[in-house]
Amino acid sequence: MTCRYSTNDDAEVDSLSIAIGKGIIGQMTNQQVIAASILAADFVRLGEEIKKAEAGGTDWIHVDVMDGHFVPNLTMGPMIVEACKRATDLPLDVHLMVEEPERLLSDFADAGASGLTVHVEVSHHLNQTLNTIKGLGLRAGVALNPSTPLSTISEVVDIADLVLVMTVNPGYGGQTLIESTLNKVSQLRELCESTPSCKILIEVDGGINSETAYRASQAGANVFVAGNAVFNHPSGAKAGVQAIREALNP
Repeated sequence: MTCRYSTNDDAEVDSLSIAIGKGIIGQMTNQQVIAASILAADFVRLGEEIKKAEAGGTDWIHVDVMDGHFVPNLTMGPMIVEACKRATDLPLDVHLMVEEPERLLSDFADAGASGLTVHVEVSHHLNQTLNTIKGLGLRAGVALNPSTPLSTISEVVDIADLVLVMTVNPGYGGQTLIESTLNKVSQLRELCESTPSCKILIEVDGGINSETAYRASQAGANVFVAGNAVFNHPSGAKAGVQAIREALNP
């Protein structure tokens, strides 16, 4: 089994246990990770767009998968992940906004995903699903919608590698960040700090730009998904990533 965890210095690790042993998960909790969301990219020039974001210093490529049921929009599948994999060696952060995500885990793993995030709202056996993702050698994430209480994942914070706090209602790009979700980020950081076995990354997605990324960072987030702020930046994707990076490191 090949583990798809990767960093800029170590592109591939032989197994999940080695990844943990080398501190890849734990070390990244102290880093600020920018994940450029291709939902806002020009799909006519997808490979070129990804290369520009990579040149700007993005850490991950974020892929939003929507099924038209759990969320109203319908978007990308494994073939897009495969295309991204051909365009970059960066980790592919795949967010499954779908019903019955368990059916799709192997397909996206085979397509080249580095991490899979499923929603607590549709995962009836969440600990089992997260362990299945880990068994595929991938980073296991769980996402919460803005109205979903943090208590719904309290039993899996020691299993998950990442928790995604949706800062907008999922389904469409270009929305404005819901301010109250930053309180949830703060509460999640406090929960993790009070749970010795918790080594999660805290990801935020929705309305993230150079201004809101900084405030989310202050609340406790360390992974920032940005779509329009990157790919629709007036000076291009490279400049969009750099603007967020500068805001995170004033």
